[in-house]
Amino acid sequence: MARINLPRRNTEKTHEGAPAFGHLNAESQLRRSVMSCLLWEREFYEDGQTITDRIVETAAKVTPAFLAEVAIEAREVMHLRHVPLLLLDVLSKTASGSPLVSETVARVLQRADEPAELLSVFWRNGRKMVPGGMRKGIAKALAKFDEYQLAKYDRDGAVKLRDVLRVVRPTPANAEQSALWKRAKDRTLQTPDTWEVELSAGKAKKETFERLIRDGNLGYLALLRNLRNMAAAGVDDALIRGSILARTNGAHRVLPFRYVAAAKAAPQFEPELDAALLAAIQEMKPLDGLTVVLVDVSGSMDERLSAKSDMTRIHAAAALGAIIPGQVRLYTFSNKLVEVPPRKAMSGVDAIIHSQSHQGTELGGAVQIINSAPHHDRLIVITDEQSHDRVPDPVAKRAYMINVASAKNGVGYGRWTHIDGFSEGIFRYIREIENESMR
Repeated sequence: MARINLPRRNTEKTHEGAPAFGHLNAESQLRRSVMSCLLWEREFYEDGQTITDRIVETAAKVTPAFLAEVAIEAREVMHLRHVPLLLLDVLSKTASGSPLVSETVARVLQRADEPAELLSVFWRNGRKMVPGGMRKGIAKALAKFDEYQLAKYDRDGAVKLRDVLRVVRPTPANAEQSALWKRAKDRTLQTPDTWEVELSAGKAKKETFERLIRDGNLGYLALLRNLRNMAAAGVDDALIRGSILARTNGAHRVLPFRYVAAAKAAPQFEPELDAALLAAIQEMKPLDGLTVVLVDVSGSMDERLSAKSDMTRIHAAAALGAIIPGQVRLYTFSNKLVEVPPRKAMSGVDAIIHSQSHQGTELGGAVQIINSAPHHDRLIVITDEQSHDRVPDPVAKRAYMINVASAKNGVGYGRWTHIDGFSEGIFRYIREIENESMR
């Protein structure tokens, strides 16, 4: 008689053919797909629609409470904007009638354009009745925004701010708020003082940027993204450099790779960008002991983060590798393992990216070499987890696989602590894990 009760074989593979960790539960699969995802953007191995469909399917399988936690973490810790909205869409279905929906929606919507973006995601396959929990959450979020914020993000998209107000019908707290929302519906909000508005009106770039910087009305991310434009327009050089170093107006939300992108676009400001990134590193408490870091520089890591970006996953990974706080031994891996000087900030990013040719992904061989190396307190691997070879368990007591992509299958499970994303919040998370284990 044939036996049926046989050991289950793991047939899951990475896109490059190595054995992947099989049978992930829905919670792990959701985090894997979400935390490094720029929604609807193609990655090296999968197209954006495939990733989006998997997120929707997996999100429907987890508990509403867990789904809400992931949406909040993606927005507040990983600083992602669009994928949390997709999770809110699913949550409105799986937790219909629960106050969890309105509470989570109100918390995740942090910018005045996000209510319209959420409805755009919800209506992506055609307009339909907006659930009560979503409407209540959007109404709570709208109450957070003043006239400047509403006007700044009242854009001519398929879903406008006035559409949001007409659908949601929020109850104003007072006459002042009632008048504000009426102006929003009528599109008569006071014109905001932003660089987009000023330049669209034909104002001179030099005077516009200089005034906005001096008045404190230019966000830090907008500053970094416009460095090349400002330099070309002849904006006061000292004013630009001082603003970079000041790190105000939302600098805490800027992901590490944004500094790298800014330096690539406007290399004359790299010294200030380097100093600003170093200042951000110094605010992080060092990890205890010796940390060995492996950064993936294989060919797949050269995929762009988005269609409009010239930044790649290797830039995101290198930026993380160059800001790890504490005593570090730094390596890169592709077809071979190469030790790199553990430099910080921009020089560290350059050392990582140019350490070797970007070819295959011999992650298993790299881990095996590190396993036989002298004692280290923790091992951190930063990768898209698409290995050619089998990845062994780490010998380090503490080992972390940081995944900077959204591919379905990966290798960083088992004895690894698996973390998804490319925010510096990862290192705070590691510290919390280790502090908890010591209690």
